[in-house]
Amino acid sequence: MCKDCGCSIHDHSHAHEEGHTALHNNPQLNDAKTVEVISKILAKNEHEAGHNRAHFDAHKVLAINLMSAPGSGKTALLEKMAELGTFKFGVIEGDLETSLDAERIRAKGIPAFQIQTGSACHLDAFMVHKGLHAMPLDDLDVCFIENVGNLVCPASYDVGAHLNIVLVSVPEGSDKIEKYPVMFAKADLILITKTDLLPHFEYDIEHEKAQARRIKPNVDILELSIKDEESIRNVISWINFKKSMRS
Repeated sequence: MCKDCGCSIHDHSHAHEEGHTALHNNPQLNDAKTVEVISKILAKNEHEAGHNRAHFDAHKVLAINLMSAPGSGKTALLEKMAELGTFKFGVIEGDLETSLDAERIRAKGIPAFQIQTGSACHLDAFMVHKGLHAMPLDDLDVCFIENVGNLVCPASYDVGAHLNIVLVSVPEGSDKIEKYPVMFAKADLILITKTDLLPHFEYDIEHEKAQARRIKPNVDILELSIKDEESIRNVISWINFKKSMRS
């Protein structure tokens, strides 16, 4: 997959934790030159991410990174928030190909900029920098960065957001949080989505919540169904609260 984060030379088991330590079981990533290259890429990305945050701050815009596996409901949530929300927002969309998600968002009257990453399985700060200049930031309260659907690589790349929201859906099964701890350790809010499907799946929602709080004890967790307007309003209220704390 993506050449810049090393995905093409290992098994997608990133270990870029605090300090971006590139220690992997795959011997190819224990090569000193490979580690040095990845470390330099991440360091440059962190610098650009700081620049992005400063840009959002200058315009008093709260930037939120949305991450999940494909199909967890990121775009559907944004569509519903466009109908129900109490704040003005724009969206920087990331996908390998097509502009389908950006077109869906624009159809709701929301400004959206599509980034097609090609082979890259995540957005990075440089890609997002291009997108934020296409956003009417002076007219926005919030800018969502809808990352590429992937529960591994996006967790390693700071894109310059203030907050991370990670979605995990009922049909994915009640083991994803413990299988992908790096992603969920980055979350400020975890949304367990498609809860209207709980009667049809053997999904242990309390187990998932417990795993999430084992990884990050203070993480906020909300249950979400696109068919339940109140659950969407709960997400909007959470964002409004976070926005008010920055005012």
